[in-house]
Amino acid sequence: MNEVILKIENLSKQYRLGTVGTGTISHDLNRWWHKVRGKEDPFLKVGEVNDRATKGTSDYVWALKDINFEVKKGEVLGIIGKNGAGKSTLLKILSKVTGPTTGSIKSKGRIASLLEVGTGFHPELTGRENIFLNGAILGMTKAEINAKIDEIVEFSGCERYIDTPVKRYSSGMTVRLAFSVAAHLEPDILVIDEVLAVGDAEFQKKAIGKMQDISKGDGRTVLFVSHNMAAVQNLCTRGIVLENGGVVFDGKTENAILFYLKGNLTSEDLIDIKDRKGNGRIKTKSVEVYGDDKDSSAISGSKLNFEYQFENQNNVLLKDVRFDFRIDDAMGQRIAWFSTVLKPTNGSNDIFKILNFEIQRCNLNQGIYYVTTYLEVNKELADHIQNAFSFEIFEGDFYNNGNKIPLVQSKILMDFNLNYKEC
Repeated sequence: MNEVILKIENLSKQYRLGTVGTGTISHDLNRWWHKVRGKEDPFLKVGEVNDRATKGTSDYVWALKDINFEVKKGEVLGIIGKNGAGKSTLLKILSKVTGPTTGSIKSKGRIASLLEVGTGFHPELTGRENIFLNGAILGMTKAEINAKIDEIVEFSGCERYIDTPVKRYSSGMTVRLAFSVAAHLEPDILVIDEVLAVGDAEFQKKAIGKMQDISKGDGRTVLFVSHNMAAVQNLCTRGIVLENGGVVFDGKTENAILFYLKGNLTSEDLIDIKDRKGNGRIKTKSVEVYGDDKDSSAISGSKLNFEYQFENQNNVLLKDVRFDFRIDDAMGQRIAWFSTVLKPTNGSNDIFKILNFEIQRCNLNQGIYYVTTYLEVNKELADHIQNAFSFEIFEGDFYNNGNKIPLVQSKILMDFNLNYKEC
């Protein structure tokens, strides 16, 4: 199982923005002239990193730049990163949908890929006919496909529609059938992009179970790209993080996810966030998250403070406001929900400006958490920001026994009394 089945060396992919190919005859002639003289392509020396958030000055970008890694037989490799990091480009090169600009790929065995919903399917053909077509593309004989077709149809859950043209399938049905074909025709390397997000919860569970069977039972290799960190953690044995076309981390799955999430920690200045809902009578302006005081970090077992400031140009009163905030873990699972109806002190008409929530003893385990905020004024939505900001909890001596809590799956730490009695 330590045999290297896939080796990527100095892999790079360059694109020219805005046009197909090099875009001009002069560029093509320049490339041809360098080639006949045995010289390097001059356009490989230009270009910028693929940072989609900045305008840049060059027409050339490196979607991938000097990628190097190896994958062993039976390994499930999770490839994670932000949108535009180069994940799909890497999988397309591995699947031979497009070629690399420089570098090499060495693989052993057949590669099957599932990159987009219905990749390789003809909409006018039936599901059954597409199974044979897709199998042939993957290098299978008709006899081999016939031996597996009943399993493929049963796993896909599309038996009733298997003799109906695929153009009448929903996107979920299409991805079910496409995954079932790719998984059951026994590729040595199975390459899967974010397509599982299209399927329903039942199918995602079946698909992850099937990928685990492929890797553990059959000793086959899986490359899995997803933004679903829970799926990556449950399925993958190793993870790499891509950023701006380069590998910035390669290691254990848990460490790869933590590295990726730390890079996604958001600003505590919330007023400039555009993606928000509500009438805007009042807005969440900023937040500070800290431990015992503003100079200390948030640690398991110590105080945890959320200090919110609000933009209140309409002088909304405390008594008219309801403020909620929700804490989710890195996998998107809800951990806690705080809902507060505010009352003025001593009957005064206090204007709503600052709120401080103090949790006396933080029982969150170490990790990254995301917060969604929700403001109502007189029962009307004023300001709602999904995943408004994120914060990090550091490990601490929660049980006061001199031991810090290790990074484990559980997010909530429970205080309890342990009584031991001899039988």
